[in-house]
Amino acid sequence: MSYKFTFLIIAMFFLSCEKPNPEAQKQNLSGYWEIKSVKMPDGEKKEFTINTVMDYIEINGNSGTRTKVSPNFDGSFTTNGDSENFTLKIEEDSLRMYYKTPFDAWKETVISAKDSMLTVVNRDNKIYTYSKFKNFNLESPTIDYSQPGPDNSRL
Repeated sequence: MSYKFTFLIIAMFFLSCEKPNPEAQKQNLSGYWEIKSVKMPDGEKKEFTINTVMDYIEINGNSGTRTKVSPNFDGSFTTNGDSENFTLKIEEDSLRMYYKTPFDAWKETVISAKDSMLTVVNRDNKIYTYSKFKNFNLESPTIDYSQPGPDNSRL
């Protein structure tokens, strides 16, 4: 019985130490991302609950574009023209995004890139967490008057 417990502990250790696959992360970068939080190097965390601007990331092979966009109520997006190109590289088992503009050059390291969550760390050791944007749903709810409920009690 004790060897099974020891095996379980060792297996959990190895599974928890597994690093994310950079190639798989690359597949999850494309999409509309809204910032949720920024964790500063001193541990302070800033939360964002409402975003009027978000990042649209488009990947094409080992390069991509990050464009600032604002969502519209009709489901479309408006861009402010602010866009940055980047190159993707896998270094030291991590996915890196290299940016270069006429004014600056920098890199971000992808910590995690999943279907609905993106986390990156920049050169200032700030950790940015994003979630996939969900379109506005402004349709009024449909009430089924044939069923009892809080809006339609049968008497």
